[in-house]
Amino acid sequence: MPSAEKRAAKEKFLDFLRTKNLRRTSQRDAIIETVFNTDEHFTAEQLLEWSRKRDKSVSRATVYRTLPLLTESGLVRAVDFGKDYTYYDPNYADHPNHSHIICGDCDKIVEFESDKITKLEDEISHKLGFAVKTQRLQITGTCEQLKKLGACKNKARC
Repeated sequence: MPSAEKRAAKEKFLDFLRTKNLRRTSQRDAIIETVFNTDEHFTAEQLLEWSRKRDKSVSRATVYRTLPLLTESGLVRAVDFGKDYTYYDPNYADHPNHSHIICGDCDKIVEFESDKITKLEDEISHKLGFAVKTQRLQITGTCEQLKKLGACKNKARC
């Protein structure tokens, strides 16, 4: 997400907090800065780790209280990739209809958009008498790096 879009998303979230009469704290600011400065999908624990690099005082409880607010605001989407934990998609607000391909071995997540898929969705929904509101396509596979090299640098991060 370009920096102007990131700033706009951050401001929209801060406005959302004001409508909820929730105050800004240094911990919450660190979490917000972290979320709106990444294009990577993340778990709550990753967000905690990354946010603590900005502010060592960020608590697990504040992360877990802030994540539902981020999703309620519509700026971040909670995504179930079939793991024991939830991933959060920080690119949802700008690209609500994108798809994911996930490596089942190393959990690498790649977002993609396809005009062909969009056209097919429109065709199918029209034929069945629906209008597409949102879509979610998730493909699971094995990344080429693991297949070619027998090892994957992403697997070590998991």
